[in-house]
Amino acid sequence: MTRRDLEGPGDLRAAQAMSSRLWSPVSRFHPGQLAWNLATSVDRPPVSLWRDGEQAVALGWAESPDWLELQVDPDHPELADDVVEWFEDTSDAETQSALVMERDVSEPALAAAGFAPDLDAPWFTHHLLDLGGPGSLPTPPEVDGYRLRPVDLSRPGELERRAAVHADAWSSVGPSSVDAHAYDRVTSTWPYRSELDWVATTDDGELVASCLVWLDEAAADGAGVGLVEPVGCVPSHRGRGLATAVTLGALRRLRDLGARWAQVSPRGDPGHPGPQRLYRAMGFAPTARTVTWTRSLE
Repeated sequence: MTRRDLEGPGDLRAAQAMSSRLWSPVSRFHPGQLAWNLATSVDRPPVSLWRDGEQAVALGWAESPDWLELQVDPDHPELADDVVEWFEDTSDAETQSALVMERDVSEPALAAAGFAPDLDAPWFTHHLLDLGGPGSLPTPPEVDGYRLRPVDLSRPGELERRAAVHADAWSSVGPSSVDAHAYDRVTSTWPYRSELDWVATTDDGELVASCLVWLDEAAADGAGVGLVEPVGCVPSHRGRGLATAVTLGALRRLRDLGARWAQVSPRGDPGHPGPQRLYRAMGFAPTARTVTWTRSLE
């Protein structure tokens, strides 16, 4: 068993291969999530990968000094202790948290290291949509004054506008790290496809809503799983159903490409109920939730 820090695209692909191989309705990561988070990071956080031969079997991601993301192959549960120890060496925070799926294989290692579930923390819920089911996808609603289309990176200024609509849509959360340079990294990172990157525009061409879907054709034993991440609508155009419309447009293209499943992971706690209501109205059903584990070193 070997460990090395993430250094380049080859290491990212190894981590993505692990998340694809381990994907299930209750697993932590989809390859698209790793792609989006790393491509849009201002400063690449410490990330380390454990391998058994050439195969990645554990991932530790110190998203910040006080926050650990991890995934451990259930066939190698002992590596959870190594990931937690690596985080201890990486972090100097007095309070530390880790986000895992409920009943994750890493829970015993977290408990042994002094972490405990924080039942008051926000949590996320995986939702799945069976794209092969009868009537699984409604037609995107027509919204007067708006059009839906995939991103066309050959258009002058398209990259800048695509980055801007995301940043504006998420401005209420805080300043966005996604600018044209970051979005250029997004479009260069597997498994990005522009045909699954959809926008809603006004009649005069202004981009006002967006939805990006990441297709992993190998997940679910080759059935194909598309991750919806992220979706947004600029504040001045909300309340018209544009987030729903642009998401359905992208999902219909995902289905046309042969994917069987779509996944999205909105907040599940009562503090932010809107997104999960939107996705459930499209037919997504909840499957599994995350749990935040926290410890204080004071």
